[in-house]
Amino acid sequence: MNPSTIETERESDTILMVKDVVVNRSGKLILNDINLTIKRGEFVGLVGPNGSGKSTLMLTILGILKLHHGTVNIFGHPPQASLLYGKIGWVSQAASNLPKDIRLTVRELVELGTVNGKNMFHFTNSDRKKQVDRAIEMVDLEDVKHIDIARLSGGQRQRAVIARALASEAEFILLDEPLVGIDREARNSLLKLLDGLCHHQGKTILMVSHDLAAIRQTAHRMIFLEETIRFDGDTEKFPDLVELADLRGIGPVHGHAHHHPIPVGTLDDSSHIHEEEE
Repeated sequence: MNPSTIETERESDTILMVKDVVVNRSGKLILNDINLTIKRGEFVGLVGPNGSGKSTLMLTILGILKLHHGTVNIFGHPPQASLLYGKIGWVSQAASNLPKDIRLTVRELVELGTVNGKNMFHFTNSDRKKQVDRAIEMVDLEDVKHIDIARLSGGQRQRAVIARALASEAEFILLDEPLVGIDREARNSLLKLLDGLCHHQGKTILMVSHDLAAIRQTAHRMIFLEETIRFDGDTEKFPDLVELADLRGIGPVHGHAHHHPIPVGTLDDSSHIHEEEE
């Protein structure tokens, strides 16, 4: 195999490339010197303190926010390029918080994910049915597909909005705090689902979460963001709490460390970096 062929294969394996990105919002620097590459099949967890720029980075990747400097490419194209229709699935924090008076079944919600500007006028009912059935099966909601969304548990609603993204046959899925508001059992089930989408369906996932313990047990790779990327590497190498404080420039207030490092993976559910919409 010649070098040019190898290079082409490497490029085709790259889902997301963010280079030298700077983003200002309302005159304030939010993201600075962001460089990031995500390959096909990766499950990447994006963490950081409140106001660190996580949601801003997600919206920049999606092309909703404009860059002050740098470039973003998804599958080799700029965000919102017509060639990306159907390839990207976006699940926001509020995606599953639908008004209780909306009468919409799981199946009807998932069907909404099959329509975009590219296929609006030539998408057959047969094609749509197949994609919807497959998406519902992938998230294990066949038993409730004709039930109103308002009657589902929090975990089931999260699965339903993920199915809506999958129904578009999205290859790259971005999730902003999908674990908020769901119980322990639903959370573990959802994380297994997402891991399976990467391993068995070839999906690529970038997920924002404040639950360090959960994401450390699931993601293949973790990124710690606070204006710039302060850590990007294998989940097993993610810093413990003392090292994390050093990364953030936070020293012990008493002039010396008076506790032993605690590996992040041992934290219980109450030990979170709290998040708010940025």
